[in-house]
Amino acid sequence: MLTDALWTVLAPLIEACRPAAKVPPQHLRRTVSAILWRHDNGAKWRAVPNELGPWWKAAQTFIRWSRLGVWDQVLTLAQGQGVQLGMTFLDGTSIRAHQKAAGAAKQADTPAQRDHREALGRSRGGYGTKACVITDAIGRAVAFVLAPGQAHELPHAVALLDQLPDVPGWVVADRGYSSHAFREHIWNLGARPAIPPKQNEARVACPAWIYTHRNQVERLWARLKEWRAVATRYEKTANSFMGVLCLAAAIDWIKC
Repeated sequence: MLTDALWTVLAPLIEACRPAAKVPPQHLRRTVSAILWRHDNGAKWRAVPNELGPWWKAAQTFIRWSRLGVWDQVLTLAQGQGVQLGMTFLDGTSIRAHQKAAGAAKQADTPAQRDHREALGRSRGGYGTKACVITDAIGRAVAFVLAPGQAHELPHAVALLDQLPDVPGWVVADRGYSSHAFREHIWNLGARPAIPPKQNEARVACPAWIYTHRNQVERLWARLKEWRAVATRYEKTANSFMGVLCLAAAIDWIKC
């Protein structure tokens, strides 16, 4: 999966973000290959092929770097080729959690507090996570927010807009983001909303020639969910699952 061409681009990004160590990491490419193999196949860490090195080394590296925010920084650096903000798209998706995703350390919290901290919750679709994303004009992920499975997407929209490097021309989203207060917030930023109203709301302007491009964010989720560790959450902690999303999105940026 980790081709020479992909590693040529990815290696400098990882070197710029990885934590400093007295001894440089050995076999870094092999370890990253093992991490990518595991997330692409959604397998157990112990199932990593022997030729990709010790499974525990790949697991420890991924989990530690997720906790330190390394994969988030890799995604940010991958956007160095330029975020196109003629339009930006908001969307969320429900991701079912595997039974092994439960059981993170309580840290003196109640089970409900732990689930909220780790972005796990039960909705009509079952036990899982709500992942929200904001993309640029050609459907490349800029930032993510995680919430429990039963959470609504709208409360996280402002936080996602704040992570854009500049003011977009249009903010495009589906009816789940329909809110007079949110549209007002978009206008105050200097952007224009393209969000269709709900059936019980008064009609508002939503240009069809803009809204028709919303398929860009749907296609992004289709690409990301080709990674089995994105389509189903296997990670116990929100930090680790955010690491999976950011790594998959960074690879998507490199390939686009």
